[in-house]
Amino acid sequence: MNFLKKQSPVRIISLGFALVILIGSVLLSLPYSIRDGVTLRYIDALYMSTSAVCVTGLLTVDAGDTFTPLGQFFLGMLIQVGGLGFITVGTAVSIILRRKIGLKQRGWIRESFNVLDIGGAVRLIKRVIKGTLFIEGLGALLLFTRFLPRMGVLQAFYYSIFHSISAFCNAGFDLMGKYEAFSSFTAYCDDPVVTFTLIGLILSGGLGFFCWSDIVDHKFHFRKYALQTKMVLSASVVLVFGGALLFYLIEGNALYAGMTLTGKICSSFFSAVTPRTAGFNTTDIGGLSDAGKLLSIILMFIGGGSGSTAGGVKVGTVFVLILYLRSTLLRSPGTNIFGRRIESDTITKASAVFCTNLFFSLIGTLLLCATQHFDLADAMLEVVSAISTVGMTAGLTTKLNTLSKLVIIGLMYLGRVGSLSFALSFTDHKKIAHVMQPVEPINIG
Repeated sequence: MNFLKKQSPVRIISLGFALVILIGSVLLSLPYSIRDGVTLRYIDALYMSTSAVCVTGLLTVDAGDTFTPLGQFFLGMLIQVGGLGFITVGTAVSIILRRKIGLKQRGWIRESFNVLDIGGAVRLIKRVIKGTLFIEGLGALLLFTRFLPRMGVLQAFYYSIFHSISAFCNAGFDLMGKYEAFSSFTAYCDDPVVTFTLIGLILSGGLGFFCWSDIVDHKFHFRKYALQTKMVLSASVVLVFGGALLFYLIEGNALYAGMTLTGKICSSFFSAVTPRTAGFNTTDIGGLSDAGKLLSIILMFIGGGSGSTAGGVKVGTVFVLILYLRSTLLRSPGTNIFGRRIESDTITKASAVFCTNLFFSLIGTLLLCATQHFDLADAMLEVVSAISTVGMTAGLTTKLNTLSKLVIIGLMYLGRVGSLSFALSFTDHKKIAHVMQPVEPINIG
């Protein structure tokens, strides 16, 4: 315990996720977790555990064909812990046991949810748990109505719960391989109930828990929302509807050719939402045009809201950088939106997050192309999918060698704990010198 007390919240979170991943890899390697006649290498168990805890959904083996119901249960629990965060789960257990939540633990909660203060931390945890159970339960009920005719009562019930958890946590794990390997939800590409239920679950989990709490407090009074909530909601609307329109225009006569109008609309919206950052697919990702793959990569890189189950650099980060670019071009006094000015420290952090993720994405793509000579577009989609914890793939996942798997494992881990936060965890106790160096101008542009 003394060791933990000396660690910063960022380092605690980083170590905690690593420990959960290792425990998960052992559980998935147990003989009772693997189906008879199936051999699972430890590197694949580690890969699957990392993908589950980091709510990514990239799979080297098909979850339905490889794991027994017990193994699938372990996957579901790893996804739930990874989606909510082990800090949230641990705090929820403490609340149930009526243990006091100290100031240190509240600091961990603040860092885990990426909120600005520790006030109301316990209330936020309670809201998150209750909201999660309600949304996942509603999603499971809707999915059950569509799965029942095809699967029967018990399997439909089980599949509904598993996929509702996976969608809400933006994990992208599915068990549909029982019908066709790595098919995901392609059989439901023109089913509005399944499509928009999954979309609703993905967006709910990807908004961010702070936004949840803000919406609960102020209902539908948009003007009363915090600036972060306003930005996340506005950006989400633009990305969902704008992305759907672009996918419809790009793939309407290509990948979606031959579909009904309903199928095209459902597929367009699903393709706009699943990269942020769920990883399910209702169409063949490998069949996307180059423009469709590039659009998917952009959406994956952006991701969801801060303090959510989604990955990516987050919509708030991109929103802030776009606003800063606008203010620079217009020579505005400050970076302003919705009658508020954004702090310069926020802009600095947004720039650091964006550049850090971009750097790791480029390095990862280079490593995959250098070691296995993959197509550049497919390799970049795989890498951005990993660091943004999405789970979309153009089919490279099952072709990765051990070195490439380790690269993807590292990227998924960095994407979940935050690449910038992970880097800062090594310097959080470094003494800061208060002496500044002389200024000298340089040319930019």
